[in-house]
Amino acid sequence: MNTAYNKILFDEWILVKVRTEEGCILSYEGPRRDVYQKRFKTDIAPLTVEMQGRKMAVGDFEFAPNAHGAFFDAGMRLGPAAYLFCNNTSKSMTELRQDPLWLAAQKPFLDLANKFREDPVE
Repeated sequence: MNTAYNKILFDEWILVKVRTEEGCILSYEGPRRDVYQKRFKTDIAPLTVEMQGRKMAVGDFEFAPNAHGAFFDAGMRLGPAAYLFCNNTSKSMTELRQDPLWLAAQKPFLDLANKFREDPVE
């Protein structure tokens, strides 16, 4: 995605296992290693609004167009209880989409979603 976008698209990635009432962070990659856990519920809120009410199948994804800064921009279902959340900590999805290279960057994101459709995280 970064190659297609010609710069870093998402500088923050978090893998989460979701249970009925709570979740468990499995992996984090990004610039906020010291604070991301404390802010996670707040930072995921705009994306949760976009995902709420959707019956997301494995490989489905959603974007929060106006999430900015620490708020997560994208979420993808990786398996029955696994999700990947992505974020650009300096721009919103609306701003990221204004770059003409966004169209090219979508292909690797869609390819990733298709890989999880074929082989979900169990």
